[in-house]
Amino acid sequence: MAAGNQTRVAEFILVSFSSLPKEIQLLLFLAFLAIYLVTLLGNSLIIAVTLADPVLHSAMYFFLRNLSFLEIGFNLVIVPKMLDSLLTPDTTISFLGCAAQMFFFFFFGVAECFLLATMAYDRYVAICSPLHYPLIMSHRTRARLAAASWLPGFPVATVQTAWLFSFPFCATNRVNHFFCDSPPVLRLVCADTALFEVYAVVGTILVVLLPCLLIVGSYTRIAVAVLQMTSAKGQRKAFSTCSSHLLVVFLFYVSSGLTYFRPKSNTSPESKKWLSLSYTVVTPLLNPIIYSLRNNEVKNALGRTFHKALALRNPVL
Repeated sequence: MAAGNQTRVAEFILVSFSSLPKEIQLLLFLAFLAIYLVTLLGNSLIIAVTLADPVLHSAMYFFLRNLSFLEIGFNLVIVPKMLDSLLTPDTTISFLGCAAQMFFFFFFGVAECFLLATMAYDRYVAICSPLHYPLIMSHRTRARLAAASWLPGFPVATVQTAWLFSFPFCATNRVNHFFCDSPPVLRLVCADTALFEVYAVVGTILVVLLPCLLIVGSYTRIAVAVLQMTSAKGQRKAFSTCSSHLLVVFLFYVSSGLTYFRPKSNTSPESKKWLSLSYTVVTPLLNPIIYSLRNNEVKNALGRTFHKALALRNPVL
């Protein structure tokens, strides 16, 4: 943005959905609150069940537990402030609060990209090397893969957030979004941001493209292995173990792509807000539903855990 009247910004105003009538905002608040609570409950159940049930102590469910933990964190960063902005007239967020929200948004977003790639590799090993799977995916290996998935988010989030918030801001402090995302905050900057924008675009492409290539490579090898199977039952089993992950990957990349990789001329700030809901609110809700409804082991484990809880609550005298 070109230089203008510079000022020291102490807080930002999140425009959120303030252009909508109050009645609509109240309905959105109730809908998003229900989704938020179900998301927290669903992902917490996935974490609890995969920890409690010995059947679900394989690497696949270890990574699923990491994904559920990530989705809880992602929701806690975005949704509470959005709910507050829908219910109260005060939609301000402090300078440091905005920076913190952006940092954790980048951190969890990058971590999810790499974690989905790690889960694809896990499925590749399980299907293409089933006899060696327990040896390859040992406790130490899965812990290292999980760490490798989480760690890239820290430098990416640190550099992008610190760099953006080091710029001077113009007199306006109105962020046209329901959270502190990089593009709407960048529009408030009174300085030459060309180098930062190049870095942001290149960084985003690399963060999205590298895990995507790993996912495509893993599933290409899986497809070849499945097609070489002589048993139709084996093919169905292989497909069923991958279908949930493929659906989650599809939802994540489609929703992110529609938000960040559409031409600017085709995307208004208002439409981008609604598109952002797909990966900030909807996807974290759908992930536990997809894994619980499409995975018999998770469904059976939920049933066993529920019956154990009932038995503990109502012991036989």
